[in-house]
Amino acid sequence: MDERGGSFVAVRRISQGLDRSNTCQTSSAEVVAGSAAWLGRGLSCVCAQSREDDSRLSFDLTPAQEDCLMRLQNRLDIAYDSSVPEHQESLRALWEAAFPEEELHGLITEQWKEMGWQGKDPSTDFRGGGFISLENLLYFARNFPNSFQDLLRKQEGIRSVWEYPFAVAGVNITFMLIQMLDLEAAKPRTLVGATFLKFLSDNESAFDLLYCITFKLMDRQWLAMRASYMDFNAVMKSTRQQVERELLEENITRLEDLPSYALLTRFRSC
Repeated sequence: MDERGGSFVAVRRISQGLDRSNTCQTSSAEVVAGSAAWLGRGLSCVCAQSREDDSRLSFDLTPAQEDCLMRLQNRLDIAYDSSVPEHQESLRALWEAAFPEEELHGLITEQWKEMGWQGKDPSTDFRGGGFISLENLLYFARNFPNSFQDLLRKQEGIRSVWEYPFAVAGVNITFMLIQMLDLEAAKPRTLVGATFLKFLSDNESAFDLLYCITFKLMDRQWLAMRASYMDFNAVMKSTRQQVERELLEENITRLEDLPSYALLTRFRSC
């Protein structure tokens, strides 16, 4: 795991701030006792895996694809900086989108735990995804508010007693997608990465949109697997495999054609 790896804590419905541990594996007894499990480190073992058949592949890009990839990589390079006004405003905007009825009392406050951050300062959780992980969450909140609220408030399905924390899970999804799509490479080295760049060249918001699809799919997998906090890595692995399969399906010409896109736009039954 590199230095950008995020961390994760088990939570009981609404996330609770817990002290971090730097261990990669945590026993169930340790989690119940309140120790933090390093989800970012655990995910690196899942997400960094590549199929052997893909290891020698290399794909040439069109000038338009190179330009789109470079702009996305520039976004990936931006770390969250709590001293930057733009970053502060984006964080406030995320709160307003998540809890429009509740006034935020500051960028460092216990209120952030309500959204699923580990503690009272969200900036400490952005290491796994950088500023783009905040942009992803904000894009989700603004473009698919119903689905965003359903996931934030865990309103669908029969939930586990110990739920994943919404915001920290979102940072880990950003991190997983960056690895899955091999976005930090000069050019794609996997078929799924090359396929994604075709979508990106047609829609510069493709990464943000795929993030929303993946988040919704992850929650669906969570419910289908009757998962709890110790199953999160297994859920993420299953989610990654499903996203890869859908991206490589025939007759998919845009992200809106992915089967899981329907999860974002389908209204929750009351």
